[in-house]
Amino acid sequence: MDYLIVLWGFIMIGLMGIGGFFMFRKFLKKLPKADGRSDMDWEEYYMEKTRHMWQEEEKEFLEELVSPVPELFRDVARHKIASKIGEMALQKKDEVITKETLIEGYIVATPKRDHKFLRKKLKEKDIDTKPYEHLFNLSKKDYAEDWQDRYPTSR
Repeated sequence: MDYLIVLWGFIMIGLMGIGGFFMFRKFLKKLPKADGRSDMDWEEYYMEKTRHMWQEEEKEFLEELVSPVPELFRDVARHKIASKIGEMALQKKDEVITKETLIEGYIVATPKRDHKFLRKKLKEKDIDTKPYEHLFNLSKKDYAEDWQDRYPTSR
């Protein structure tokens, strides 16, 4: 019985540590940066600015792309990716979110480990990945800051 109590104690400490880790990450995203706004503030800004630019087809395509994300984290991932897509659309001065902008934003917003799934999905949809290779070849830290200036998109 004593071993069971000790095991239960370790399990509880581990679960609290995992929960604390995710809460701390969210806290860090909420801290204001040099411009006075946090990462989450910017995400919300781009979502609100581009909400009217999304068409039904692009929404469904985004939903397909975030489908491998576990259900628990899918809303957060969708929001983060959609805000990056919105940021790119505003940067390009697009009237609506296009499939090209959606793919570019998805590549920029996701870590390299998720690109394998994206390549597979684009191949299924008969979409050529060659125009996006320069974005695929980057790592997350390479385009997290000032990616617009360093990696202009072709248009």
